[in-house]
Amino acid sequence: MAMSSDPFSEFDRLASTLLQSRPGPRVMPVDLYREGDRYVLTADLPGADPGSIDIDVDGQLLTIRAQRTTASAEGVKWLSQERPAGSYLRQFSVGEGIDSEKITASYDNGVLSVVLPVSERAKPRKIAIGSAKADEQHTISA
Repeated sequence: MAMSSDPFSEFDRLASTLLQSRPGPRVMPVDLYREGDRYVLTADLPGADPGSIDIDVDGQLLTIRAQRTTASAEGVKWLSQERPAGSYLRQFSVGEGIDSEKITASYDNGVLSVVLPVSERAKPRKIAIGSAKADEQHTISA
């Protein structure tokens, strides 16, 4: 029986192992969209402990932190371990048009959703146009 070998698959596995063992925060993929009068940010955090997720706003900086730990069992010999553990960190600059007092968040099925409402002063509005003639007083002399 002939077996073929892919030399690049072993290189990919080795590179993946080296990259996963790097120190520092892990990648947290996010999507961001506007829906009416709010922005919605969704972040993938599969396996993160909900109690470890921390979201804070300091001025115009929104910071999301989370932690994912690897399940450990006594006497286990890992054959493959591709799901990264460690800390996750993302920071976003939010504009002055966000109502930071009304930001909400939820975590469901490994996805963190953060809703950032647009502040009243940043919402589009119509400006009334007055008439200069209506403001003038006319006097008629006889």
